[in-house]
Amino acid sequence: MEKKSFLGITFLLILLMASQGIEARVCQSQSHGFSGLCWSDKNCATVCRNEHFTGGRCRGLRRKCFCTRDC
Repeated sequence: MEKKSFLGITFLLILLMASQGIEARVCQSQSHGFSGLCWSDKNCATVCRNEHFTGGRCRGLRRKCFCTRDC
């Protein structure tokens, strides 16, 4: 009985460690439709969704809107 429990726990730990290492890559592209300085991630994301991206956020010292999507 102890051997089955040990094997079960070991299997669950391996599964947990494997799932931690899997992450989707996120690609970014500067928005073509956003004009002016970007101060609101929400406004940026809205413009990016109209450009067929999944979201967007403001970045950099020059406050540009960058659209995001899974690669």
